[in-house]
Amino acid sequence: MHPSRPEKVRFAPSPTGFFHVGSARTILYNWLVARKSGGSLLLRIDDTDAERNREEWVDGIYRAIQWLGLDWDEGPIRQSSRIEQYQSVAFDLLHKGAAYWCDCTREAIEERKAPGTPPGYDGFCRDRGLGQGPGRALRFRVPDGPVIVSDLIRGEVTFPSGSIEDFVLLKSSLAPLYVLANVVDDIDFAITTVLRAEEHLPTTPKAVLIHQALASPIPRFGHLPVLVNEQRRKLSKRRDRVAVEDYRQLGYLPEPMINYLALLGWNPGDDREFFALDELVHAFTLERVGHSPAFFDEQRLLHFNKSYLASLSPAAFATVAHPFVASLIALHAEGEERFVQIAPEVQTRIGTLSELPAMIGFLFHFDPNYQEIVKRLRADDIGYLARVSAALQDLEHFTEEEIETCLRDVAASLATSLRKLQAPIRLAITGAPVGPPLFSSMAILGQDECVTRLDSLYRVASNE
Repeated sequence: MHPSRPEKVRFAPSPTGFFHVGSARTILYNWLVARKSGGSLLLRIDDTDAERNREEWVDGIYRAIQWLGLDWDEGPIRQSSRIEQYQSVAFDLLHKGAAYWCDCTREAIEERKAPGTPPGYDGFCRDRGLGQGPGRALRFRVPDGPVIVSDLIRGEVTFPSGSIEDFVLLKSSLAPLYVLANVVDDIDFAITTVLRAEEHLPTTPKAVLIHQALASPIPRFGHLPVLVNEQRRKLSKRRDRVAVEDYRQLGYLPEPMINYLALLGWNPGDDREFFALDELVHAFTLERVGHSPAFFDEQRLLHFNKSYLASLSPAAFATVAHPFVASLIALHAEGEERFVQIAPEVQTRIGTLSELPAMIGFLFHFDPNYQEIVKRLRADDIGYLARVSAALQDLEHFTEEEIETCLRDVAASLATSLRKLQAPIRLAITGAPVGPPLFSSMAILGQDECVTRLDSLYRVASNE
């Protein structure tokens, strides 16, 4: 790479499903190259597969990119709007002698093959001189000799002579194939560097050959390392959580997601883990992108998200968290005030924002299953509840500090520890054995509500 040279890169997803985390990393790396070099990023939608494409997936691509905090400089270009251009170039290749018509069916090709023959097309129609007609596809005439792909990440990759069959450019319907459309677009939009997933490497020599046949400059290629799960198997939407939308709904934020994705294959050269986006632009280089598979570790992503949430100002945290608790807040007249009060108390206790409703729901709506809660009480806990209720009723100021002092005094009078005393109180106040800091939660609820909850559990526990 030449940092002083503006790079024109492109991101070209196919709208055939939710936006994959691998796609998110691909656009990120392209975006970083464009921004660092002072170049530009083209967004292209590879939507020529009409049977698999859906318009909602296109909208999902736009939303995911924007949620990640990224953007594009040109486009979006829809390949479906450029079919005639692809066909025109294909016919140009035909006229140059670099392509020919073929009427071979898959069954005919297989019937001709002798045992032990290499797979692929055998060039049967190369010299038949067929013209265009029903059932005839246009094939590229692959020249003899090896094809060398100079990969920015993998070095020189050689595809031996004979390893690439005469591949189809246009189907019999004149629908263009993927590799042709990509090359034509890269030429027409002056793409200088193509960064894409490793799975596209086998099609790259075909792209190189088309570029050579058209006498066009060949862009630099870089194939990013595959993302794998903990079993070191390629991430799959059938068995792994791979959709960016899923992580967004779970309450992951775009900043830690981008930060984590950047490190999946790229090594900054030091021990830094956390980068702001502008710091990534400054630090990123393709020379430090490796080719080994990168482990997409959800636990490490969770660590990044938790750390980022903890680093936010209370106001910023409340803003990003609000959509996840808005329905809860609406249940209580003082919902907004209670949320603002509890937010700083839970900010460092969660990994994702989707954990919030279960953690703080008791502040807005309380409908406990006392029969189940009672099962968690120990023999002494029932008496503790009555003593605590009476002591709290006598407090003049129901602040966090006064509550703690009161409960310490009660624990001492009962010859028990504050920890043991807190257990039944928390069950009465929150309905759960764990949750936000107890004393601050009680202060937010207020004296009357706390006493009512303590008394309610006591009555059920003592069969009154």
